[in-house]
Amino acid sequence: MTSQRTPEVAVDLGLSLRGVVKTFGALRAVDGLDLDVRSGTCLGLLGANGAGKSTTMRLLTAQAIADEGEIEVLGLPVPAQSKQARAQMGVVPQQDNLDIELTVRQNLEVFARLYRVPRAGRGEAVGRALEVAQLTGRADTKVDDLSGGMRRRLLIARALVHRPRLVLLDEPTVGLDPQVRQELWALVDALRSEGVTVLMSTHYIEEAERLADDVAIMHAGRVIARGTPTALVAEHVGSRVLEVYGPPARLLEVEQVGRATGLPTRRTGPAVAVLRAETSDVVADLLPDAVARPANLEDVFVLLTGEKVE
Repeated sequence: MTSQRTPEVAVDLGLSLRGVVKTFGALRAVDGLDLDVRSGTCLGLLGANGAGKSTTMRLLTAQAIADEGEIEVLGLPVPAQSKQARAQMGVVPQQDNLDIELTVRQNLEVFARLYRVPRAGRGEAVGRALEVAQLTGRADTKVDDLSGGMRRRLLIARALVHRPRLVLLDEPTVGLDPQVRQELWALVDALRSEGVTVLMSTHYIEEAERLADDVAIMHAGRVIARGTPTALVAEHVGSRVLEVYGPPARLLEVEQVGRATGLPTRRTGPAVAVLRAETSDVVADLLPDAVARPANLEDVFVLLTGEKVE
């Protein structure tokens, strides 16, 4: 009897990294990184400063060249065909590099020409980018006169003016107040709804939970965990946490309770959290001063990396 193999289903990848290494002297900023992003999805790269997120972004745009490994962006090898790949991607840098002497519209027109948007459709492309970023009313305002939130929206609009298939967002809301951050979240949500592939680096837990289909937690240049926010929480920390605030001696006692009951703990500043508390019938009785709460992605991050994301 001849056995039949189930045919493998090809996965359409927006980008792929295999065994990628990037060093700066003795520092391995990216250390054997494997990473895939399916087309039409948003992957959040979650990590503290120095985890390797921004270096990964620079490798994808060939602003930095890998020492080892293979990179493909939209099916194109990078850096060999980085020019062709860049033509199909939009990049929102962490640092504001807008031309402050030009107006909002002029900044977009410059990039529309650079990305070779046909002259006949250039006005429509700029108009659409203004609308998406909610900057139509500010089209003729000089960039130097915009608020910080408006400038971030313009950076995103500039990255979208040529209708890219892939968008890289490097810490898109860093330094912004919560209200402006939520406005930009809505903009990124709109990209996902249009089927654009998005890779977003962030160190904001809530941002990763809110926007990403999948989250990849980076630490020391590697991805150490990957999955949906819900799946990561369920796998690593369970559903219920008991949290105790107190002086160092009390926190040490709480950690001892965790060890005695076989439950993981994490310490953050003046508190210790006992994870997977739903699996023990006695731990709540042993910690009468504990506050119960649902487990979250921050618990996962701190447990796996030992770092707190600020």
